[in-house]
Formats: sequence, structure tokens, C-alpha cells
Amino acid sequence: MIFDIWKDIKKKNLAPAYLLIGKEAFLMQETVQHIIQAGVLEEEMDFNLSIYDMEETSIETAIEDAETLPFMGERRVVIIKNPVFLTSEKKKEKVEHKIEKLEQYINSPAPYTVLVFMAPYEKLDERKKVTKLLKKQTKVIEMNSLSESDTKNWMMNLAEQDNVTLQKDAMEELLMLTAGDLMTIHQELNKLSTYVGENGTITSETVKLLVARTLEQNIFDLIEHVIHKRSKQALQIFYDLLKNNEEPIKILSLLVTQFRLILHVKELASTGYGQQQIANTVKVHPFRVKLALQQARLFSSDELAYLLIQLAEADYEMKTGKKDKQLLLELFLLKLFDEKSLVK
Repeated sequence: MIFDIWKDIKKKNLAPAYLLIGKEAFLMQETVQHIIQAGVLEEEMDFNLSIYDMEETSIETAIEDAETLPFMGERRVVIIKNPVFLTSEKKKEKVEHKIEKLEQYINSPAPYTVLVFMAPYEKLDERKKVTKLLKKQTKVIEMNSLSESDTKNWMMNLAEQDNVTLQKDAMEELLMLTAGDLMTIHQELNKLSTYVGENGTITSETVKLLVARTLEQNIFDLIEHVIHKRSKQALQIFYDLLKNNEEPIKILSLLVTQFRLILHVKELASTGYGQQQIANTVKVHPFRVKLALQQARLFSSDELAYLLIQLAEADYEMKTGKKDKQLLLELFLLKLFDEKSLVK
């Protein structure tokens, strides 16, 4: 569990080398920051912290740095970004890497250096000798999306660190407004904690007051109103989006994305997939899957497929200029309200 790993790192129990794999950028950045803070004193960072991008610098340059004794400190931390040579990606690289130099180092790492590989990829090329070696010899940490319960526990921990109380309904509201995005949750919780002050309480009213609704959240609410035939509320959201200069084509694109997610989630759930399995498959946060599952229950697969066809036709007409963009979306929404078959 990532939080247990962070606790261990904070105690300065550092491995000689780390391999961080995965697409959850916030968790990767946080893990790297914990390693840096545990490995190097702030006043030593200019001397003993190095960051190398493998798209710009050769691996042997980074390894030479890792083999150099720390200056006026106990440890050196060397960060390796974008190690594309660990993947099967075929592209002409600007830099040539002597991988054997890395292999030699991994087999006998410097005891005074913490080497960190940031691999923001879904998977590495397991056929490569260097990949196998790194997975065997380093501390491998997977940067996967947190489950809904883990996200909530993390939010509670953040609130406790700031000496504030986060009420349950406030947590649910914040999850809803951020769609479970960890970076956004972190930023918004910092803002909310500052607003209520030490020993204060974050309520759902506080969240509604301070946390802006994203375009994605407005689209989700729009679909909710459509599903339940609340035409007035749905159209109000739509017109408010237009007043805020949101492009009709962008609104349409997000409607397609959400309906496609609902269909995908529905199909996977029907085969027996659980919420976390679906999240891993469709590559979205489990909380978004939970919301999509709630909406999916109100549609048949045929209805969702029909809606996606209608949206595809509207998209074509928008891009070819056959009809006014706003009018096309209005007609689509009005058609939904007239379709009695959409709600079971």
C-alpha cells in the first residue's frame, strides 16, 4: 500500500534504488518528494540532488553522478525521468544510452546514493534484460489509482494533518466535484483547511462555497437531469455553460465521453466485473466508475448505443457546419426529454 511505503520512507528507511511505474502522476510526484525530503537536507539540495531527463541526457551521465560521493552530506539522490528505454516504444531517440553502464550500477549500487526511476508508463518491456534486472534489484512501487475507500482514508489523513475536521458529506461532495482526481483533491483540501482554520470543520456547505464545479461535473449533472426528465434544470446548466463561453463542440465531446463510459461500465458490470476491476480496465478513478454505474442502471445497452449514434451525427453536422452548433445541442437535449424509453 502506497501510504505504508510513504511512512517507511519518512522514517528514512530508503532503498538504494526505486522503480516507480504507472500513470497516476500525483502519486508519483508525492513519492519522489518523500524520497527527496528523507534523503537530502534542504540546505544540501543544490549539491546532492540531481534530476535527469533521459530524452535529453544519457543514462551514463546520470550513473556517473550517482557514483559521485555526496558533497557535505550523507546521501545523494538522483532522479531519472522518462526512461523510455525500459519500454517497447519505437521512436528515434535524440540521445544514445549505454544500457550496460546502468546494468553494472544496478548490480552494485553506490551505498550513499538513492537512485529513482520515474517511469510514467502503463507497462514496461519485460523482455528486456535491463527491465528484468531493475524489477529484481530495485524497490518497485506501482503508481495505480487509489480505490474509493483508500482515497477517502487519504483525505481524512490530510485533514488530520491540517488539524481540521472533514465531515462525511463534505468528503462525498468533494469527491463528486473533483471526480476523484488526487491532485485536485489535494489542492482543494489545502484551500478548505486554510479557510476554516485550525480546529475548524469542513462541511458540505463549505465545499459548495469554495470548490468550483468543473466542466466535467456540470456535464455529469446535465446527464443526471436528462435521465430523470428534469428538463428545466438540464437546460439551465446548458445555457449557463454557453454563458461561460464553453464551446458547444467541447460540451458535445464530453457528453460523448460520459455516455461512452456509462456504456463501457454497464457492459463490464454485466460480465461480473467489480468497481475496482472496471476502474483498472477503463483507466478512470473508481469513484467515477461508481457514478457511471448509478447512471448505467437507468439505461439499456441499446439505448446508450442509440444515444452515441445521435451524438456522432451531431458531431458530424457541427464539424461540417450544416447546422448551428448551439441549435444542434438544444435539439439533442430536447429529443432526449421526449424519448420515454430512456428511463426504465
